[in-house]
Amino acid sequence: MLMESPETSKFRAVLFDRDGTLVVDVPYNGDPALVRPVPGAKAVLDGLRAEGIATGVISNQSGIARGLITEADVAGVNARVEELLGPFDVWEVCPHSEQDGCACRKPQPGMVHSACQKLGIAESEAALIGDIGADVRAAEAAGATGVLVPTPVTRAEEVAAARLVAPDLAAAVGLLQGTP
Repeated sequence: MLMESPETSKFRAVLFDRDGTLVVDVPYNGDPALVRPVPGAKAVLDGLRAEGIATGVISNQSGIARGLITEADVAGVNARVEELLGPFDVWEVCPHSEQDGCACRKPQPGMVHSACQKLGIAESEAALIGDIGADVRAAEAAGATGVLVPTPVTRAEEVAAARLVAPDLAAAVGLLQGTP
């Protein structure tokens, strides 16, 4: 659990995994009509924006490399996410498969580094909230703070390995802000 300290006010950006964290996970979704926000997502994002904290999305989209969806499909889904949840300051999408060995696919830190560079902040000023261990590991590898919000697909060992775990998005942001 994050203790109250000067660090609790250091966050200038909160980055989110897309599928399973901000929106209900539909594997390899290329259909904007299937986008459904998770409960509380809009309120959490609106609260962060009202505080002047930047928001972003960091999303692995291996369906592109696998030929299951196109970059245009992902862009359409992302546009629908913004329609429902409001504008994000930065989007990072990895179109590669696990076998590509890229530096951007979570748990690699590439997308976190890129988002922070685009936002003009240090990685230590960012947090990444996600639903699987790869999200948390990407944050930590980049020097950011990772928070795990488990879902039914989150493995028990991922929960055990995470330093910060919250039951939902509001509680995850509360941890980052030093509130219970």
